Amino acid sequence: MNDLYFKPLKSEKLQSGGYYGQFLIDKLKLGQGITIGNQLRRVLLGEIGGTAISAVRIVGIRHEFATIPGVREDILEILLNLKGIVIKSDTTEIKFGRLKVQGPLVLTADLIDLPSGIQIVNPNHYIATISTSINLELEFKIEHGIGYKLASQLFNDENKNFLQIDSIFMPVQKVNFKIENLYDADNSISERLILEIWTNGSIEPIEALKKACQITINCFNSLLKTQNTKETTKKTSSNRKLTIEPYTNIAIEELQLSVRSYNCLKKAKINTVGDLLQYSPDQLQELKNFGRKSADEVFSTLKNKLNIILKKDATNN
Repeated sequence: MNDLYFKPLKSEKLQSGGYYGQFLIDKLKLGQGITIGNQLRRVLLGEIGGTAISAVRIVGIRHEFATIPGVREDILEILLNLKGIVIKSDTTEIKFGRLKVQGPLVLTADLIDLPSGIQIVNPNHYIATISTSINLELEFKIEHGIGYKLASQLFNDENKNFLQIDSIFMPVQKVNFKIENLYDADNSISERLILEIWTNGSIEPIEALKKACQITINCFNSLLKTQNTKETTKKTSSNRKLTIEPYTNIAIEELQLSVRSYNCLKKAKINTVGDLLQYSPDQLQELKNFGRKSADEVFSTLKNKLNIILKKDATNN
Protein backbone atom coordinates (compact mmCIF):
# COMPACT_ATOMS: atom_id res chain seq x y z
CA MET A 1 0.00 0.00 0.00
CA ASN A 2 1.18 3.54 -0.73
CA ASP A 3 1.79 5.89 2.19
CA LEU A 4 -1.47 7.37 3.43
CA TYR A 5 -1.97 11.09 3.76
CA PHE A 6 -4.78 13.58 4.25
CA LYS A 7 -5.69 15.66 1.26
CA PRO A 8 -7.57 18.86 2.27
CA LEU A 9 -10.64 19.31 0.09
CA LYS A 10 -12.27 22.31 1.73
CA SER A 11 -11.53 24.75 4.54
CA GLU A 12 -13.62 27.72 5.63
CA LYS A 13 -14.36 29.94 8.61
CA LEU A 14 -18.01 29.95 9.58
CA GLN A 15 -20.11 32.98 10.44
CA SER A 16 -20.34 31.73 14.04
CA GLY A 17 -16.54 31.98 14.37
CA GLY A 18 -15.94 28.26 14.06
CA TYR A 19 -14.09 26.35 11.34
CA TYR A 20 -15.12 23.68 8.86
CA GLY A 21 -12.73 21.34 7.11
CA GLN A 22 -13.13 18.45 4.66
CA PHE A 23 -10.37 15.89 4.06
CA LEU A 24 -9.77 12.89 1.84
CA ILE A 25 -7.81 9.66 2.39
CA ASP A 26 -7.78 7.36 -0.59
CA LYS A 27 -6.12 4.11 -1.70
CA LEU A 28 -7.40 2.28 1.37
CA LYS A 29 -7.90 -1.45 1.43
CA LEU A 30 -11.43 -2.78 1.60
CA GLY A 31 -12.72 -2.34 5.17
CA GLN A 32 -10.08 0.14 6.31
CA GLY A 33 -12.31 3.16 5.74
CA ILE A 34 -14.74 2.29 8.53
CA THR A 35 -11.89 1.38 10.88
CA ILE A 36 -10.00 4.64 10.40
CA GLY A 37 -13.13 6.78 10.22
CA ASN A 38 -14.60 5.46 13.47
CA GLN A 39 -11.30 5.75 15.33
CA LEU A 40 -10.63 9.32 14.25
CA ARG A 41 -14.20 10.41 14.94
CA ARG A 42 -14.10 9.02 18.47
CA VAL A 43 -10.76 10.65 19.27
CA LEU A 44 -11.70 13.99 17.70
CA LEU A 45 -14.91 14.25 19.72
CA GLY A 46 -13.70 12.78 22.99
CA GLU A 47 -9.97 13.21 23.49
CA ILE A 48 -8.91 16.56 22.05
CA GLY A 49 -8.37 19.04 24.88
CA GLY A 50 -9.63 22.60 25.03
CA THR A 51 -9.94 25.65 27.30
CA ALA A 52 -13.03 27.14 28.91
CA ILE A 53 -14.21 29.33 31.77
CA SER A 54 -14.90 26.97 34.69
CA ALA A 55 -15.83 29.44 37.44
CA VAL A 56 -16.52 33.12 38.06
CA ARG A 57 -16.34 35.32 41.14
CA ILE A 58 -18.73 38.25 41.16
CA VAL A 59 -18.00 40.80 43.87
CA GLY A 60 -20.87 40.92 46.35
CA ILE A 61 -22.51 37.70 45.11
CA ARG A 62 -22.42 34.46 47.15
CA HIS A 63 -24.73 32.11 45.25
CA GLU A 64 -26.12 31.54 41.77
CA PHE A 65 -29.72 32.40 42.71
CA ALA A 66 -28.93 36.03 43.51
CA THR A 67 -29.62 39.12 41.41
CA ILE A 68 -27.53 42.23 40.84
CA PRO A 69 -29.44 45.53 41.16
CA GLY A 70 -29.18 47.41 37.88
CA VAL A 71 -28.33 44.31 35.80
CA ARG A 72 -31.07 42.96 33.53
CA GLU A 73 -29.99 39.32 33.77
CA ASP A 74 -29.97 37.27 36.95
CA ILE A 75 -26.89 35.28 37.96
CA LEU A 76 -28.06 32.02 36.35
CA GLU A 77 -28.51 33.79 33.00
CA ILE A 78 -25.06 35.37 33.27
CA LEU A 79 -23.48 31.98 34.02
CA LEU A 80 -25.24 30.50 31.01
CA ASN A 81 -23.95 33.32 28.78
CA LEU A 82 -20.39 32.87 30.08
CA LYS A 83 -20.60 29.19 29.13
CA GLY A 84 -20.81 30.24 25.46
CA ILE A 85 -17.49 32.13 25.42
CA VAL A 86 -14.97 30.28 23.23
CA ILE A 87 -11.35 30.53 24.40
CA LYS A 88 -8.11 29.73 22.63
CA SER A 89 -5.07 29.12 24.83
CA ASP A 90 -1.36 28.39 24.38
CA THR A 91 -1.06 26.81 27.82
CA THR A 92 -2.69 24.08 29.91
CA GLU A 93 -2.13 25.96 33.18
CA ILE A 94 -5.00 27.53 35.13
CA LYS A 95 -5.29 31.26 34.33
CA PHE A 96 -7.51 34.08 35.59
CA GLY A 97 -9.21 36.86 33.65
CA ARG A 98 -10.79 39.98 35.11
CA LEU A 99 -13.48 42.45 34.23
CA LYS A 100 -14.20 45.73 36.02
CA VAL A 101 -16.71 48.13 34.45
CA GLN A 102 -19.19 50.86 35.30
CA GLY A 103 -22.66 51.07 33.76
CA PRO A 104 -24.77 51.74 31.94
CA LEU A 105 -23.19 49.30 29.51
CA VAL A 106 -23.75 46.26 27.32
CA LEU A 107 -21.31 43.66 28.60
CA THR A 108 -19.57 41.55 25.94
CA ALA A 109 -16.66 39.09 26.01
CA ASP A 110 -14.14 41.54 24.52
CA LEU A 111 -14.23 43.60 27.75
CA ILE A 112 -12.58 40.78 29.73
CA ASP A 113 -8.94 41.49 30.59
CA LEU A 114 -7.01 38.29 29.82
CA PRO A 115 -3.44 37.12 30.59
CA SER A 116 -0.97 36.58 27.77
CA GLY A 117 -1.49 33.41 25.73
CA ILE A 118 -5.28 33.53 26.16
CA GLN A 119 -7.58 34.74 23.38
CA ILE A 120 -11.36 34.96 23.04
CA VAL A 121 -12.55 33.59 19.71
CA ASN A 122 -16.01 35.23 19.83
CA PRO A 123 -15.31 38.69 21.36
CA ASN A 124 -18.80 40.01 20.55
CA HIS A 125 -20.46 37.29 22.63
CA TYR A 126 -23.15 38.82 24.86
CA ILE A 127 -22.85 38.49 28.67
CA ALA A 128 -25.26 40.98 30.29
CA THR A 129 -26.73 44.49 30.21
CA ILE A 130 -26.06 47.04 32.98
CA SER A 131 -28.81 49.66 33.02
CA THR A 132 -27.58 51.90 35.86
CA SER A 133 -24.28 53.48 36.90
CA ILE A 134 -23.26 50.64 39.22
CA ASN A 135 -19.74 49.20 39.33
CA LEU A 136 -19.44 45.53 38.41
CA GLU A 137 -16.35 43.45 39.07
CA LEU A 138 -15.83 39.83 37.98
CA GLU A 139 -12.96 37.37 38.04
CA PHE A 140 -12.89 34.34 35.73
CA LYS A 141 -11.14 31.03 36.26
CA ILE A 142 -9.91 29.62 32.94
CA GLU A 143 -8.97 25.94 32.77
CA HIS A 144 -7.78 23.40 30.22
CA GLY A 145 -9.52 20.04 30.12
CA ILE A 146 -11.01 17.24 28.04
CA GLY A 147 -14.68 16.56 27.42
CA TYR A 148 -17.39 18.10 29.59
CA LYS A 149 -17.44 18.92 33.30
CA LEU A 150 -20.54 19.59 35.31
CA ALA A 151 -20.39 22.42 37.83
CA SER A 152 -21.06 19.99 40.69
CA GLN A 153 -17.83 18.15 39.84
CA LEU A 154 -15.68 21.24 40.26
CA PHE A 155 -16.49 22.46 43.78
CA ASN A 156 -13.61 22.59 46.27
CA ASP A 157 -12.63 24.59 49.34
CA GLU A 158 -9.99 26.63 47.52
CA ASN A 159 -12.59 28.13 45.16
CA LYS A 160 -15.49 28.59 47.57
CA ASN A 161 -15.90 32.24 46.53
CA PHE A 162 -16.31 31.25 42.87
CA LEU A 163 -19.56 30.26 41.22
CA GLN A 164 -19.01 27.12 39.15
CA ILE A 165 -19.93 26.87 35.47
CA ASP A 166 -20.62 23.79 33.34
CA SER A 167 -17.48 23.66 31.20
CA ILE A 168 -17.36 22.46 27.59
CA PHE A 169 -13.69 21.79 26.82
CA MET A 170 -14.33 19.99 23.52
CA PRO A 171 -13.07 22.17 20.63
CA VAL A 172 -14.42 19.75 17.99
CA GLN A 173 -18.19 20.10 17.78
CA LYS A 174 -19.11 17.66 15.04
CA VAL A 175 -17.46 14.98 12.86
CA ASN A 176 -18.92 13.16 9.85
CA PHE A 177 -17.33 10.69 7.47
CA LYS A 178 -18.36 8.67 4.46
CA ILE A 179 -16.72 5.86 2.53
CA GLU A 180 -16.70 5.42 -1.24
CA ASN A 181 -15.61 2.36 -3.23
CA LEU A 182 -13.18 2.76 -6.12
CA TYR A 183 -12.73 0.26 -8.98
CA ASP A 184 -9.52 0.04 -11.00
CA ALA A 185 -8.89 -1.47 -14.45
CA ASP A 186 -8.62 -4.95 -12.95
CA ASN A 187 -11.99 -4.46 -11.26
CA SER A 188 -10.35 -4.71 -7.83
CA ILE A 189 -11.93 -2.59 -5.11
CA SER A 190 -10.28 0.02 -2.90
CA GLU A 191 -11.81 2.65 -0.63
CA ARG A 192 -11.53 6.33 0.02
CA LEU A 193 -12.56 8.10 3.19
CA ILE A 194 -14.05 11.61 3.21
CA LEU A 195 -13.89 13.22 6.65
CA GLU A 196 -15.71 16.41 7.71
CA ILE A 197 -14.79 18.33 10.89
CA TRP A 198 -16.48 21.30 12.56
CA THR A 199 -14.69 23.13 15.42
CA ASN A 200 -15.66 25.99 17.74
CA GLY A 201 -12.92 28.23 16.34
CA SER A 202 -10.30 27.64 19.03
CA ILE A 203 -8.56 25.12 16.77
CA GLU A 204 -8.48 24.57 13.01
CA PRO A 205 -9.74 21.21 11.67
CA ILE A 206 -6.35 20.20 10.24
CA GLU A 207 -4.69 20.80 13.60
CA ALA A 208 -7.38 18.79 15.38
CA LEU A 209 -6.91 15.98 12.86
CA LYS A 210 -3.15 15.88 13.45
CA LYS A 211 -3.69 15.74 17.20
CA ALA A 212 -6.16 12.88 16.82
CA CYS A 213 -3.64 10.93 14.75
CA GLN A 214 -0.90 11.53 17.33
CA ILE A 215 -3.14 10.39 20.19
CA THR A 216 -3.91 7.19 18.28
CA ILE A 217 -0.22 6.59 17.52
CA ASN A 218 0.75 7.10 21.17
CA CYS A 219 -1.94 4.65 22.27
CA PHE A 220 -0.72 1.85 19.99
CA ASN A 221 2.94 2.60 20.70
CA SER A 222 2.29 1.98 24.39
CA LEU A 223 0.84 -1.42 23.47
CA LEU A 224 3.98 -2.29 21.49
CA LYS A 225 6.10 -1.59 24.56
CA THR A 226 4.21 -4.21 26.57
CA GLN A 227 6.50 -7.09 27.64
CA ASN A 228 6.04 -10.39 25.91
CA THR A 229 4.03 -13.20 27.48
CA LYS A 230 7.05 -15.26 28.45
CA GLU A 231 8.65 -12.46 30.47
CA THR A 232 5.32 -11.67 32.11
CA THR A 233 4.81 -15.33 33.07
CA LYS A 234 8.27 -15.51 34.63
CA LYS A 235 7.66 -12.38 36.68
CA THR A 236 4.23 -13.64 37.78
CA SER A 237 5.73 -16.93 38.90
CA SER A 238 8.52 -15.13 40.75
CA ASN A 239 6.06 -12.77 42.44
CA ARG A 240 3.91 -15.72 43.53
CA LYS A 241 6.90 -17.34 45.25
CA LEU A 242 7.71 -14.09 47.04
CA THR A 243 4.07 -13.74 48.07
CA ILE A 244 3.73 -17.30 49.43
CA GLU A 245 7.09 -17.57 51.21
CA PRO A 246 6.29 -15.38 54.27
CA TYR A 247 3.28 -17.57 55.11
CA THR A 248 4.97 -20.99 55.09
CA ASN A 249 5.68 -21.04 58.84
CA ILE A 250 2.15 -20.08 59.88
CA ALA A 251 0.53 -22.78 62.01
CA ILE A 252 -2.66 -24.25 60.58
CA GLU A 253 -4.43 -23.23 63.81
CA GLU A 254 -4.30 -19.66 62.46
CA LEU A 255 -6.52 -20.69 59.55
CA GLN A 256 -9.41 -21.32 61.98
CA LEU A 257 -10.65 -24.39 60.13
CA SER A 258 -13.53 -26.58 61.24
CA VAL A 259 -12.74 -29.31 63.80
CA ARG A 260 -13.06 -32.08 61.21
CA SER A 261 -10.68 -30.46 58.71
CA TYR A 262 -8.20 -29.49 61.43
CA ASN A 263 -8.07 -32.99 62.94
CA CYS A 264 -7.55 -34.62 59.52
CA LEU A 265 -4.63 -32.34 58.74
CA LYS A 266 -3.05 -32.89 62.14
CA LYS A 267 -3.30 -36.69 61.76
CA ALA A 268 -1.48 -36.35 58.43
CA LYS A 269 1.25 -34.36 60.26
CA ILE A 270 0.37 -31.17 58.39
CA ASN A 271 1.21 -28.56 61.02
CA THR A 272 1.97 -25.40 59.01
CA VAL A 273 0.86 -23.66 55.84
CA GLY A 274 4.20 -24.71 54.34
CA ASP A 275 3.33 -28.36 54.97
CA LEU A 276 -0.11 -27.81 53.44
CA LEU A 277 1.35 -26.32 50.26
CA GLN A 278 3.19 -29.58 49.55
CA TYR A 279 -0.13 -31.21 48.72
CA SER A 280 -2.15 -30.84 45.53
CA PRO A 281 -5.97 -30.65 45.74
CA ASP A 282 -6.23 -34.29 44.66
CA GLN A 283 -3.68 -35.42 47.25
CA LEU A 284 -5.52 -33.59 50.03
CA GLN A 285 -8.75 -35.39 49.22
CA GLU A 286 -6.93 -38.72 49.51
CA LEU A 287 -6.25 -38.09 53.21
CA LYS A 288 -8.24 -40.33 55.56
CA ASN A 289 -11.68 -38.86 56.41
CA PHE A 290 -10.81 -35.72 54.43
CA GLY A 291 -13.60 -35.34 51.90
CA ARG A 292 -14.49 -32.83 49.21
CA LYS A 293 -16.25 -30.52 51.68
CA SER A 294 -13.15 -30.26 53.86
CA ALA A 295 -10.95 -29.71 50.80
CA ASP A 296 -13.18 -26.87 49.59
CA GLU A 297 -12.98 -25.27 53.04
CA VAL A 298 -9.17 -25.36 52.98
CA PHE A 299 -8.99 -23.98 49.43
CA SER A 300 -11.32 -21.04 50.16
CA THR A 301 -9.57 -20.24 53.47
CA LEU A 302 -6.13 -20.13 51.86
CA LYS A 303 -7.44 -17.91 49.07
CA ASN A 304 -9.47 -15.51 51.22
CA LYS A 305 -7.02 -15.13 54.10
CA LEU A 306 -3.62 -15.47 52.41
CA ASN A 307 -4.42 -15.05 48.70
CA ILE A 308 -2.86 -18.50 48.03
CA ILE A 309 -4.28 -20.89 45.44
CA LEU A 310 -3.24 -24.55 45.55
CA LYS A 311 -2.01 -25.78 42.18
CA LYS A 312 -2.88 -29.17 40.77
CA ASP A 313 0.77 -29.94 40.05
CA ALA A 314 1.86 -29.62 43.70
CA THR A 315 3.79 -32.73 44.81
CA ASN A 316 5.06 -34.19 48.05
CA ASN A 317 8.71 -33.56 48.88
